[in-house]
Amino acid sequence: MIVENPGSVGLCPARLARIGHWAEALVESGRLPGVTTLVARRGQVAWLHSTGLADRERATPMTPGTIVRIYSMTKPLTSLAILMLYEEGHFQLDDPITRFLPCFGDMRVAVGGGRGKIDTVPAGRDITFRDLLTHTSGLTYGFMQATLVDALYREHGVDFQTAETSLEEVVQRASALPLIAQPGQAWNYSIATDVLGHLVAVISGRPFEDFLRERVLRPLRMEDTDFHVPEAKHPRLAANYARGPGDSLALIDDPATSRYLRPRGVCSGGGGLVSTAADYWRFCRLMLNKGELDGVRLLGRKTVELMTANHLRGDMAAMGQPRWSESTAEGIGFGLGFSVMLDPARAQILGTPGEYAWGGAASTAFWIDPAEEMAVILLTQLMPSSAYPIRRELRVLTYQAVID
Repeated sequence: MIVENPGSVGLCPARLARIGHWAEALVESGRLPGVTTLVARRGQVAWLHSTGLADRERATPMTPGTIVRIYSMTKPLTSLAILMLYEEGHFQLDDPITRFLPCFGDMRVAVGGGRGKIDTVPAGRDITFRDLLTHTSGLTYGFMQATLVDALYREHGVDFQTAETSLEEVVQRASALPLIAQPGQAWNYSIATDVLGHLVAVISGRPFEDFLRERVLRPLRMEDTDFHVPEAKHPRLAANYARGPGDSLALIDDPATSRYLRPRGVCSGGGGLVSTAADYWRFCRLMLNKGELDGVRLLGRKTVELMTANHLRGDMAAMGQPRWSESTAEGIGFGLGFSVMLDPARAQILGTPGEYAWGGAASTAFWIDPAEEMAVILLTQLMPSSAYPIRRELRVLTYQAVID
């Protein structure tokens, strides 16, 4: 339900309407196919707006019920799952993951090389659970195309989005390759959350996707969130596009033939889910309520507080990541599955210290601001996520609507 008077939750209706004008301009200019925006405060949805098309080829309208690929917005849900097992006493955050995945023993770290040869040294210590949760493990992504190790990932098929073998096999492939930094020493976006998904399976003794569905998605009643779209919901799946020449849109995943229409061989904890605005709002509500929603508690209050605190030595920039996506990484830290705002002035964006967030490869995003009792969700389908500064723009448009 949308609150009738946004002013009752401290948001100005006229100022919220600016979000709609902004979204419609993005669609009319051809930069985005369709956009859904949701703004909530004090437990109430004050703004929910969809414009444009979910599928331009079939003229299917974008609606709040459109199912989209959320890619890395999967990561917070996987982090939630592993921390549920942490609360059950299965491990400590500083435990080495070799307790459960011995294949990560005796890792080596790339320190240079060339002409296809990589020079390595032994890792100073094992990767820990905390390293994986904070992206300081030394793992990487093949699509980064920044290091010789990234090239090895591509060569050896370390890709959880496209692999059709098993989660275990892809994790084992990754464990046989060098790290790009010593564990705990640098922030590098990576397959770490996919490894966490496999750890969920190993520790719980159940397939990762079954654990996530039965212990997280069903209790939260996230009914449209899964690793594939069942047949009855196929008409609701959006198309996915890439930015083409002259700000055009190029179709890269047709919803009539998408791999998301069938169960996946590998369910990616780092980027495999589809979802809707209503479903992801339920996850945001759980987090705002410190681990409880509608009488169902998934995490304790203190665990949520730990999860959303900064765990880096300073900000992401101080840990070797000067920029991220469309903005600077200065003033932004990282918790156990989220970025964490430390200093809006240094980050040069509107926000609040303690606010936490993340986004997905197809330009989706969300952030949760506990101090303002606020959550914002942005859903569209355009790759890459850095194509336009829409996340920064939406931050201005949402925070300028706060009037108390």
